[in-house]
Amino acid sequence: MDIKSTAALASQIVENTAKVIFGKKAETELIVMALLSGGHVLLDDIPGTGKTTLARALAVSVSGSSNRIQFTPDLLPSDITGISFYNQQEGRFVFREGPVFTNILIADEINRTTPRTQSALLECMGEGQVTVDGVTRKLADPFLVLATQNPVESQGTFPLPEAQTDRFFIKLKLGYPGFESELEMMNSHEAVSPLNSLGSVCTCADIVAAREAINSVKVSDSVRKYILSIITETRESRSVILGVSPRGTLALQKAARMLAAMDGRDYVIPDDVKKAAVPVLAHRIITHTQSTVRVSDSNEKVIEFILDSVKAPTGD
Repeated sequence: MDIKSTAALASQIVENTAKVIFGKKAETELIVMALLSGGHVLLDDIPGTGKTTLARALAVSVSGSSNRIQFTPDLLPSDITGISFYNQQEGRFVFREGPVFTNILIADEINRTTPRTQSALLECMGEGQVTVDGVTRKLADPFLVLATQNPVESQGTFPLPEAQTDRFFIKLKLGYPGFESELEMMNSHEAVSPLNSLGSVCTCADIVAAREAINSVKVSDSVRKYILSIITETRESRSVILGVSPRGTLALQKAARMLAAMDGRDYVIPDDVKKAAVPVLAHRIITHTQSTVRVSDSNEKVIEFILDSVKAPTGD
């Protein structure tokens, strides 16, 4: 798939999702960017802002398989990955696949389960595979985790460990819709939910093919140095205890390349890097003022300050 086709595909998915989620086009574009890049998404916001609805709308837009897990304190790792059980009729152990064997996994309220269960997703998200009883099984392609969490609820929640947070390609907040957008939402839900009539606009094969478009997107030396300068500042800033990892460096470059492709360009410009920086990097740093319950707004402000202080390349 070429650059032009990738841009058209991304636009179709965004427009289709917008039939259900109103006034959040910018956020939806970033989520589609993560989907086409092969990354995972964490939606962090207060209850009732449409996190799960957006995840379901995206799953419907792609005509692949999707599963939803409601994370609770009593959830076990085997409830996610699957389990081997003894089949008496066959006289052998048989593996029963868990809900992670799908294209789009909606992990609802992921921070309500224990760290032990959360760790079951590490291999799935990082390597695209599951190992149970010494046997490794590949997951579907594409495989996307769309996780949600409610930051204001401190009781009965378990903060995500840094190792898992770092595996999320981007982290977003939806926030409240604007007045006109919420009015449109009220009108659309007057009879039945628009999600019930939503159809798919692409296949899983289209998503996999679109990833190849990144290979033709060029990143100049000056833009690469610009990306690395931003990353270096997160590691040297006085406000930051833990800076961005090398995984975050590669994620920022990949996000910028996909944003360029979605815009119909075969080259990255500094604005692509700036657009991707906050959602890709903010959740990967730990600041002195950070709460133990959530990544605070100060993380985003630190990244924004760094973007203002690092000079972007002007000609190339």
